[in-house]
Amino acid sequence: MAIDNEMTKTLEEKLEKWHKLEEEARRIRESEADWSFIERQPPKIKAALKYYIKTGDLYVASRIAGLKVEEFNLLRIKAKIPNVA
Repeated sequence: MAIDNEMTKTLEEKLEKWHKLEEEARRIRESEADWSFIERQPPKIKAALKYYIKTGDLYVASRIAGLKVEEFNLLRIKAKIPNVA
């Protein structure tokens, strides 16, 4: 029983650390992004860029934009959104 509690605590600590790292990555993407560029984009592209900033998920963001991953990645670069991993 003590082992189960110890494993749960360790998993919870790792999950909490992962959430903190994800939040830090989101803050970096958000602060570095060229919001003027993003706001001038068509609705689908703007939504995809905002989704990427929030999640860091390049694949899903590219699907939202209706672009290939490579095309969306070029757009990400133009929007000055860092790829924080």
